[in-house]
Amino acid sequence: MDNNDKKHSLDLDNAETSNNEIHYDDLTRREVRSIIFHLLYAMDAFDYQVSLGELVDTFNRGFELQIPMDSDLHKTTAEIIKNREDLDEKIKPLLINWRFDRIGLSTKLILRYAIWELEHSDIPHNIIINEAIELAKCFSETDAYKFINGILDKAVRQIRPDAITNETEEKDS
Repeated sequence: MDNNDKKHSLDLDNAETSNNEIHYDDLTRREVRSIIFHLLYAMDAFDYQVSLGELVDTFNRGFELQIPMDSDLHKTTAEIIKNREDLDEKIKPLLINWRFDRIGLSTKLILRYAIWELEHSDIPHNIIINEAIELAKCFSETDAYKFINGILDKAVRQIRPDAITNETEEKDS
């Protein structure tokens, strides 16, 4: 495991042998993002045929986590799953010389999550993009982080045009 993997690791490999449960309130925002990514990946692996609640319960038991069903983590994951087709439609026009079906699963999930966050959170866009890049460095193809950066840069211009205008004004001052 390299340093990038450690940034997103909850040490899930050793969780089974420890006696300490990991409480949701003790997770960093980065760890929450990593768990959301893993839940999205698992849901896709099960072809969305299991409920998110079952999956969260499995994660809770298997990795000694305590993720409440009413947590933001659960709600965010559920919203991304529910809106995945709409999110994909928002990604497609941002692709230049690239077909959507050629994008790797991990990259696709990271893009869905970041686009959803850009639309539904007040987290600054530069943090959302940086966190998406970090997820990609850990879980996507070798240079996917560059691709994700470019796509999300275009997405910010469409979803949060005021943020770009404000950045430009601050630089000019």
